[in-house]
Amino acid sequence: MKVVITDLDMVSIENEKKVFDAAGVPYELKQLHTEEALIEGCKDADILAVQYAKITEKVMDALPNIKFIVRYGVGVDSIDVPAATKHGIQVGNVPDYGMNEVADHAVSLSLALLRKVDMLNRRTKTEVWDYSACIPIRRFSTMTVGVVGLGRIGRNFAAKMSALGFKVVGYDPYYKETPETSFIEAVSFDEVVERADVISLHCPADGNEGLMNRDVFKRMKKTAFLINVARGAIVNDKDLDEALKSGEIAGAGLDTVSIEPAPPDYFLFKNDNLLVTPHMAWYSEEAGAELQRKVAEEAVRFAKGEPIHYPINKLDK
Repeated sequence: MKVVITDLDMVSIENEKKVFDAAGVPYELKQLHTEEALIEGCKDADILAVQYAKITEKVMDALPNIKFIVRYGVGVDSIDVPAATKHGIQVGNVPDYGMNEVADHAVSLSLALLRKVDMLNRRTKTEVWDYSACIPIRRFSTMTVGVVGLGRIGRNFAAKMSALGFKVVGYDPYYKETPETSFIEAVSFDEVVERADVISLHCPADGNEGLMNRDVFKRMKKTAFLINVARGAIVNDKDLDEALKSGEIAGAGLDTVSIEPAPPDYFLFKNDNLLVTPHMAWYSEEAGAELQRKVAEEAVRFAKGEPIHYPINKLDK
């Protein structure tokens, strides 16, 4: 079986090369970003390794040899999974490569907002040496963090915020408490919204589009902050813009927005109470290397007829 890496923004594919060469699996890196380019460039592929390219049903219809699609990352919203299942195509991902990095980034955004680091940095360097503009700032142990989505990353984030002294409440319809997560108080989504001083999103976009909208922002504390290191579609950006401008919430820290890549003049970015990073919460040198290696290992397992580690869909045998 041949693997085609449809698109990749990494510096090199040395990590994949080591895995593929050791297994004797042929591979090729291309940069294909449209349906037409994917159809033309993947005719000889059996397995697709995908970073950002959208694998639609049209692409699958035109490429009947494709048997496995593995995504560089956690989310698979760029792949039409129901269509893949219908076509008998296995879909996989790598859910655990950047777990610590994403949680750490959510912690970093939270603390920067709560301690008003960005505002004080700008004011101190350009206006005056005076902390009075940041008043009030509260002690972490008096505050509550709300976690929406208690999977690997959500639990990781929750543990780190708990270690810093925050009370943690969380919502996830599939969550089951373990001895290691007994510090999390499982509550309803509405309770998270109303009680939390920081709400951090760690749920999938599928089924949660527009979850954070005008109605939710109105029910949040005016002093509360929103953190999103998950998927842009979970937040209604226009409603968030209104909430930030009106003071309905105190601020937000985003690693992802509805349109990516977002231009520098994106309307949300005009808000001084917004911190934003370019969808890089997953990144560290170590996480990048782990991701590349695990994608290649999944492709090799499939090519050799072995069970893959991270299946997304179930196929009829």
